[in-house]
Amino acid sequence: MDENFSKSQEDVAASLVAAVSDQSAVSSNYLLADQLYNTRINDLAYKKIISCLPETPIYLAAQQMAANKTSCLFIRNENHEYLGFVTDITLRDRVIATQLDSQSPISNVMDENIVSIASDVYVYEALLLMFNTKSRYLLVKNGHEYVGFLSKNRLLSEQAQSPLVFIQSVKSAANTTDLRSKWRKVPGIVAQLLARGVHAEIVNEVVTTIADAISNKIIEDVIAKLGPPPAKFVFMVLGSEGRKELTLKTDQDNAIIYEDTPEENRAMVRTYFLDFATQVSDKLNYVGFVYCDGDYMATNPNWTHSLSHWKYNYKNWIEEALPEAAVKFAAFFDCRAIYGDDSIMQELRLFVDDELKKPIEKFYVYLAKNALLYEPPLTYFRNIRTQKIASKEVFDIKTAMTPIVDLVRVYALQNRIFQKENTGERLRALKDMGVFNDTQFNELMQSYYYLMGLRLKNQSRQIIDAHAAPNNFIEINSLTKIDKVTLIEIFKTIQNFQSGIKIRFTNSLG
Repeated sequence: MDENFSKSQEDVAASLVAAVSDQSAVSSNYLLADQLYNTRINDLAYKKIISCLPETPIYLAAQQMAANKTSCLFIRNENHEYLGFVTDITLRDRVIATQLDSQSPISNVMDENIVSIASDVYVYEALLLMFNTKSRYLLVKNGHEYVGFLSKNRLLSEQAQSPLVFIQSVKSAANTTDLRSKWRKVPGIVAQLLARGVHAEIVNEVVTTIADAISNKIIEDVIAKLGPPPAKFVFMVLGSEGRKELTLKTDQDNAIIYEDTPEENRAMVRTYFLDFATQVSDKLNYVGFVYCDGDYMATNPNWTHSLSHWKYNYKNWIEEALPEAAVKFAAFFDCRAIYGDDSIMQELRLFVDDELKKPIEKFYVYLAKNALLYEPPLTYFRNIRTQKIASKEVFDIKTAMTPIVDLVRVYALQNRIFQKENTGERLRALKDMGVFNDTQFNELMQSYYYLMGLRLKNQSRQIIDAHAAPNNFIEINSLTKIDKVTLIEIFKTIQNFQSGIKIRFTNSLG
């Protein structure tokens, strides 16, 4: 949780959630506020930006806040670039409580977590951005001009019955049992989102944000138990969660990177983080994120290491250019820091970016071959190929989607697209770079998210209606004729793109 997220703000959010849950008519429906998905930021009233220069003495900044009756003051330089902000709580915790000299410059106590957003984006995007960046305030831009700011509490109060208030309630959970109860409510939220026609990409992000909030809460609880970490670190998630494409059938895929430390401290630091990883993993498993069968978890000593060791790992995977190394690199390319010091992750990304600039054609060939391992389930006569499980004819929708994920990842790697995390974002970036034309982009986007919507819907039904553990098998007889025709066309599209991969990266049509 944000270290600056005050107890009073938590109480406001908790009261808001309680007020919603007390209304029996809406207690199970987080989607009555439909405006969440069609209201843009510029439809709301912003608060006026009050600002001062970084060298302004603290007492003058406080006087400026009092005169303008604002609880948030932004700090900007002479070029009108915003550097940070202070709040009433900042002055209480960092000035009064520490008896700091009020003549000190305000920049000494400001929070530097400044995040801005365009005025034409949707409210749900703004809230997800705030949760993902742990930001309490958003500066709103119209073109190149800052036109105001919004607070997280303001946006949450505007959407008192949305899934995003549910995310805030996760942050206020009392213990892991409470978190487990929260996670069990997610299938209902997913079902309602899909029933309202919300795009599968948004549903993915909502589920992922809930999972991130649960993970962060668990990490904080473990740190409170073990004591402060002996070194800076990041806890990163991999695979579908790393791509913000989490579904309802999920396991743990995570790792830890900690800063390089003096040799005499290394054993102690490593022992702490392996113990930390075990406790976090056990709690995640209890909540509902089961252990990874492939052992891609921070509890595995191979995946908890110093930054220099991680650089060595990535360098080896790239230079070895072996099939098994390419598989590991692909898994760890889809990574995202959800807790800790992000500068560690940024340093690793810069290192990998430099390594990828070298001539490594063979490496891309093996990555491309990974994208060809799974074939769309089409028969010779272009019908959907099924398998029989428990006397039912089914096909594996995850396997059907995998070629798109792998295909887009290869192109993203070749073009060193690191800041775009999910498949949709990567596709948009690749289209903007001219790698895909409009037709190719639209075909891949529509195909991927049609499959994702079908996958999420099937999993939520398995949990809610059948009271069964979710899986990735779609029963063919549960599909409509339109579904079947659409799937066949999607599988043809995937086959065509796989042919393109063969030609471009492997120089083979076989």
